[in-house]
Amino acid sequence: MRILSFVFLLLTAAAPPADILAADTEARWIPFDLTPGNQIRFTVTVDGRPIAAILDTGVSFTALSRAYVTAHKLKVRSGGSASAIGGLVPIGWIDTGTIRFGGLTRTGGSISVATLPASATGSRAPIEMLVGRDLTAGYALDIDYDARRFRLLPSGRMPFTGATAPLSISSTRLVYTGEVTLNGRRLRPMIVDTGDGNAITFSAEAWASAKLIPRARTSTISYGLGGPIVSDLAILDTLETGTLSATNVEIQIEATDGFSQQLGMAGRIGSGFLQQYRVLLDPTAGRMILKPGAGAGKPPLRSTSGLLVAAEADRLRILHVMRGSPAAQGGWKSGDTICMVDGVPIPATYAGSKYAGWSIGETGRIVAFDMCDGSRRALTLRHFY
Repeated sequence: MRILSFVFLLLTAAAPPADILAADTEARWIPFDLTPGNQIRFTVTVDGRPIAAILDTGVSFTALSRAYVTAHKLKVRSGGSASAIGGLVPIGWIDTGTIRFGGLTRTGGSISVATLPASATGSRAPIEMLVGRDLTAGYALDIDYDARRFRLLPSGRMPFTGATAPLSISSTRLVYTGEVTLNGRRLRPMIVDTGDGNAITFSAEAWASAKLIPRARTSTISYGLGGPIVSDLAILDTLETGTLSATNVEIQIEATDGFSQQLGMAGRIGSGFLQQYRVLLDPTAGRMILKPGAGAGKPPLRSTSGLLVAAEADRLRILHVMRGSPAAQGGWKSGDTICMVDGVPIPATYAGSKYAGWSIGETGRIVAFDMCDGSRRALTLRHFY
């Protein structure tokens, strides 16, 4: 579970850029894949160079990675800091000539520069760019998760019908915001955040105001640009946003004075939730349209092990042991490393492969581990939340 979004505290004073949306933009679909952390990854052309980017409506201003800037010896202006999940992030600014993706061409202006760690997407290769609110908010974003493609349309276009929810741009934080209704209480503003791989996240304050007690809660870890955070995790039977009533919704609850609360937000609606739908984000028209896709309403995948891991070259590193899980009861610790699962070495293609399925396996299954320190362990899987 990864999070990329951050909100800028210090803005650049560069001259405004010029945008052109092509007349045939409706036909210019942009293919994407989902990172292991559930973010939309696609290709942007910046000053003639193709760049691997994440579509991130939870970012105020588009960001280029420091590694990319250093590799190409680009000149960076100092720029203060940004508030990110996990802590403050130092930023800089760089002038650009042209930025192109889909039907959009932007000429001139500046974008920010920040460190974009691979850990925030779950990928081994780091991302080079976050495409934020400044490039997309003037248009309608049509995201077809099932077909793995999106496009930019003129605001006001409505290429499909579905449930409707309110959507706007925060006047103070300059990010996409909406709302949800939980236990009859409307919670807002919620950042509508395609860069957040989680489903729904609530601030501790917003969650307490809903006065709802889920059947069971555990813990999980997420990685933002500012570092890791631990939150509570639960699954709700129902949750509403606008006219949409969603079922089997995975939620996270931040600690008191967490990121959302610090920003004055009730929480975030992330890509882990949005990917169940075809989504139209049109803040100028004041609406989000959600049409159920193939995964809508299906129960989310649940860990039966309690081990959240990261794949390294030939091993798995334990990032977090979920509270109340079989792993927690078995004494597993963060930082432990696994070299073999059920006698099979960890392959280079582990993420997204069939070998990764053991952590959500059937209850009662016993999984055998060869640890990288030479010891052996076993874990009996069961439901715990």
